Amino acid sequence: MFGFYFDPMYFVFALPALALAMFAQWRVSSAYAKYTKIRNARNITGQEAAQYLLRANGLNLNVKGTPGNLTDHYDPRDKTLYLSDGVARTPSVAALGIVAHEVGHAVQDSQGYAPMRLRAWLVAPANIGPWVGYIFFMIGIVINFSGLVWVGIAFFSAGLVFSLATLPVEFNASNRALAMLRSSALVGQGEVDAAQAVLSAAALTYVAAAAQALSSLLYYVFIALNLGRRDD
Repeated sequence: MFGFYFDPMYFVFALPALALAMFAQWRVSSAYAKYTKIRNARNITGQEAAQYLLRANGLNLNVKGTPGNLTDHYDPRDKTLYLSDGVARTPSVAALGIVAHEVGHAVQDSQGYAPMRLRAWLVAPANIGPWVGYIFFMIGIVINFSGLVWVGIAFFSAGLVFSLATLPVEFNASNRALAMLRSSALVGQGEVDAAQAVLSAAALTYVAAAAQALSSLLYYVFIALNLGRRDD
């Protein structure tokens, strides 16, 4: 068991995904830091832009604050758009891109966008599956029973499925955001490009999350295959 916890092969699987995650985080932080300093041409805050875009899409939803930085999100459970203070009160180009993206999620919800419904259905399995899977996996390792290890991997894969289901939802919300910004005349062409830079950086974080989930799953599969060879 001591050797399992310090298996150097773990780093072979984990380090590339970890490097991508760190790069993605750097990109989104640097893009936000750059474009949050650039005032948008209409001089409207994120809060004002949210109200404008919601009305333009025929949505009457609550817009509330949320603590933290870059914690903006739309919650389909209470039909509320949550904006961080730095986005809600800042008349920046970055704020427009982030707000439009979250409004894109609200539009997805109102239209019954199928991938969003699928992701919502996967929330519970994604939260519970990895924990249950890890328990089965570890018990299988301890008793040297590969069948139980594979059961654990099956449960553990719920996290990867959720990450993959998240990608089309986020990409679609960003596409909707850019289309809304162009059609609403809230921004000029240069500002659309800036908003797109922020959204592209944010999208990379979801790709990195999927890569991390995949790398972890592949590592567990690698262990299971080796255990199966020892059983043979």
